[in-house]
Amino acid sequence: MSAPTPAGGRAVRVLVVDDDPLVRSALVMVLRGAAGVELVGEATDGDEVPAAVARHRPDVVLMDIRMPRVDGLQALAALRRTPGAPEVVVLTTFDADDQVVRAVRDGAAGFLLKDTPPAEIVDAVRRVAEGEAVLDPSVTRGLLRHVAVNDAGSAVDERRASARRALEGLSDREREVALAVSRGLANAQIAEELFMSPATVKAYVSRLLQRLGLENRVQVALLAHDAGLTG
Repeated sequence: MSAPTPAGGRAVRVLVVDDDPLVRSALVMVLRGAAGVELVGEATDGDEVPAAVARHRPDVVLMDIRMPRVDGLQALAALRRTPGAPEVVVLTTFDADDQVVRAVRDGAAGFLLKDTPPAEIVDAVRRVAEGEAVLDPSVTRGLLRHVAVNDAGSAVDERRASARRALEGLSDREREVALAVSRGLANAQIAEELFMSPATVKAYVSRLLQRLGLENRVQVALLAHDAGLTG
């Protein structure tokens, strides 16, 4: 029997979506053997996701970003418009490209490379269910570098102005927490750096997401980048 999760008192319900049967089978094997996780269903393409989510009620969807009929980006966009939608972690073979950046901007809780070790996949599922993102600092930096290299034109200027307006509405302490989050720091690290308790940091992060209209910590990092506050 699966062990309960720390927050929900029950196993984290997971739906796997991937058109590659070998990848899907490997994920199924990893998840079925994990404590605190319950594999509730599988889908083979993005067009199957709405029905699968309605049927299985997952907490987390592990979804391939590239699929032949409906890709993960389209499926993610459809899910984010649904009330009470599960968290989505996109699966990819690339650690930073335009599709990954778009997925994170559109509300994905993060992404995993398809060769991520099994234990890290399970840990990511648990963390996402707890409201965390699943990008480590090095991956976040890679994403931001990719965005920086590909940024150009008036759309970037508009994003920068919008991002700066959003951050100007924060208190000094909220801005400090936002910048720490943008560096990929975990709550415990932020607490140590800013001389706060982890519980206080968690409250600040929740308030930040609400005030900024964002869904996860990685979007905070992208917002700070858009505002020109990260290198």
